Amino acid sequence: MNHPTTKNISSSVKRMRIIRHIPNTVLFNTIFVSVNILMASTRFSLSRSVQPILKRPPFSSSPRFAPKALLKSYPCPLWSSSFSFCLQTLHHSTSPYLSSSSSSFSSCSSFSPPSMASSFTVDDSVGSNPLLQDFDFPPFDIVEAKHVRPGIRALLKKVESDLDELEKTVEPSWPKLVEPLEKIVDRLTVVWGMVNHLKAVKDSAELRAAIEEVQPEKVKFQLRLGQSKPIYNAFKAIKESPDWQSLSEARKRIVDAQIKEAVLNGVSLEDDKREQFNKIQQELERLSHKFSENVLDATKKFEKLVTDKKEIDGLPATALGLAAQTAVSKGHENATAENGPWMITLDAPIFISVMQHARNRALREEVYRAYITQASSGDLDNTPIINQILKLRLEKAKLLNYNNYAEISMATKMATVDKAEELLEKIRSASWDAAVRDVEALKSYSKSQGASEADSLSHWDISFWSERLRESKYDINEEELRPYFSFSKVMDGLFNLAKILFGIDIEAADGLAPVWNKDVRFYCVKDSSGSPIAYFYFDPYSRPSEKREGAWMDEVVSRSRVLSRNGTTARLPVAHMVCNQTPPVGDKPSLMTFREVETVFHEFGHALQHMLTKQDEGLVAGIRGVEWDAVELPSQFMENWCYHRDTLMSIAKHYQTGESIPEEVYLKLLAARTFRAGSLSLRQIRFASLDLELHTKYIPDGPESVYDVDQRVSRKTQVIPPLPEDRFLCGFNHIFAGGYAAGYYSYKWAEVLSADAFSAFEDAGLEDSKAVKETGHKFRETVLALGGGKAPLEVFVEFRGREPSPEALLRHNGLLPVTA
Repeated sequence: MNHPTTKNISSSVKRMRIIRHIPNTVLFNTIFVSVNILMASTRFSLSRSVQPILKRPPFSSSPRFAPKALLKSYPCPLWSSSFSFCLQTLHHSTSPYLSSSSSSFSSCSSFSPPSMASSFTVDDSVGSNPLLQDFDFPPFDIVEAKHVRPGIRALLKKVESDLDELEKTVEPSWPKLVEPLEKIVDRLTVVWGMVNHLKAVKDSAELRAAIEEVQPEKVKFQLRLGQSKPIYNAFKAIKESPDWQSLSEARKRIVDAQIKEAVLNGVSLEDDKREQFNKIQQELERLSHKFSENVLDATKKFEKLVTDKKEIDGLPATALGLAAQTAVSKGHENATAENGPWMITLDAPIFISVMQHARNRALREEVYRAYITQASSGDLDNTPIINQILKLRLEKAKLLNYNNYAEISMATKMATVDKAEELLEKIRSASWDAAVRDVEALKSYSKSQGASEADSLSHWDISFWSERLRESKYDINEEELRPYFSFSKVMDGLFNLAKILFGIDIEAADGLAPVWNKDVRFYCVKDSSGSPIAYFYFDPYSRPSEKREGAWMDEVVSRSRVLSRNGTTARLPVAHMVCNQTPPVGDKPSLMTFREVETVFHEFGHALQHMLTKQDEGLVAGIRGVEWDAVELPSQFMENWCYHRDTLMSIAKHYQTGESIPEEVYLKLLAARTFRAGSLSLRQIRFASLDLELHTKYIPDGPESVYDVDQRVSRKTQVIPPLPEDRFLCGFNHIFAGGYAAGYYSYKWAEVLSADAFSAFEDAGLEDSKAVKETGHKFRETVLALGGGKAPLEVFVEFRGREPSPEALLRHNGLLPVTA
């Protein structure tokens, strides 16, 4: 059965936050509800065309930075010719494309970057603004809220002037159109990205207010850029010119994407309709921003102080330590893991632990109900925001002569609405019977344990009894496995895997770049010759008071020939990865759950596609220009290696004894991989189907509410329907504050691609090191190297030798017999 595809359309540059998806692993139904929404809180802003490049999600972060001297003695690995300044950014590394002698930090220490300010004409009031000064690396440690308004406004003034000049002088040629356009886009992307990133990882009211004030001005510029008729006409002229056939495939995709996305940006609308379109875009941006802030504030708002240890009986030591540590941060300075008090929050590590392990059923119910109703009442109620977003999206679709918003979404994806629905139904039908058996197994097991709720399991019981059944069936206790997954060992094993598969070396470079928190790590990625090729930051730990939930990867700068520092070698890509795993507690290092390990592998897969690209056209390098429903391929692909014996044994070392995880435990983890796969698959199908329903058939202000739609969809996608008061939609950042509107199906679509891609390694022989290296090299040269410069279906066929099939996904999930 071939994977459903349609004509592949380049989606051009997407400025995105790649957020953690929910894998089909050993977590359980309620946890998957939670984690999906938790993880939904980040990824992206899937805006289109050049406009999307500038768009980022409204994430909160706070500007509490200790001013310290910038590190000017280091070389500048990234050159932005548009700013005339050096962008040494994110993630530990050295300068990849400087010279053959630049493989060590010391060899480049004499390099002195030119002043960024030289390319700007700014008045004295912004002359000392760190957003506009020259710097080796983004000054994450000293940027404050007070810098945002003047800095962004000065920047907008500059790029508006450059756009004026481009429109006057534009010609239908690459040097006179695309190159200056990329420079304009990059200028704002880098600085806006820096500010918005800080909002995501250091939230504060002051920074929020500053970003919120200048955001409409930024959106106004985006709209003007996206609707520029001189630029649109120049792209059309390139396509109609005699030279069209001689363009590279990557350049053709850029041109096609820009033409399509200009239309989607309203370039063809009459003046009055374009004005209406722009108002809609501005309001949608504001609403999405407010939606995500409400979710963050609602998450912060819930606090339950527990003083009686009996109330939290069953919670593992790590959770007790974290809850006590949280209590200390809230002013209970004498709190200890042993004696309390303990602060229960909706922060993922604590929330999941309560749902899985708390024997106190009343506590589980209280926390679960708080979670599924967050941001659904009072001043933080997202219900009216949801309704207005859906209404405006439909209005936007009608203005552009589409039937619904889903058709706009699919215009730049691999799939169509019909093909997406077809795939979801295939997986739903393959999962249903298995999910029914999952529920029956839970009822039977809980009854055997004398549980009074056995005959009427509620949502707050599913995770608890699933964990007990999994422990019984596979003798695996997730908490008891934590000592085998220390943060440092996991990262060492992950980097070693990257070396084996892709021939790269990753070296720590802490101290080379300013960071926003002391726990942030910085890395340099080098090729087999020792030359740096990319950099990345990693912010691993949960900080609920200032950092968004979830896990995501985003770009700082992309690879680009146009923005080369020397005109010959491309500017190097820089990324950041952000997770929310369990932080160190006391004298213990960060000890990770297996799921947290999977999450790191997932986000690293996204980072690899960004960093290992060989595409020199900046508008389609790395994750840019990759169709949204294919962008999860590398991330989900990397998760498979968590179950590969040699890989797991390399990371699973007891943090005290150094012993490897016992072989029998590994075999049980492998067997447990398909535990409750039917239920977990249906959970994702619910989210994806609901998303499509709301963006195809739902009528705003009609007879059904969005919650009615959820209940209706859930009758086909959940064996145990959601509670009538379930308001998880109010926290569903993926589709209301991110890039997955009418696109959540992309997780399953890409899962088909990723499972089939991993099956190439299975076919070659996972125990054959030579075959693994050869297949890894081929994966790097296709999926990771080609970026958005080639249609994803063609990229897949180039790697796999055929079109994708869902067989591998169903087999990995233990669902193949159901469909057979």
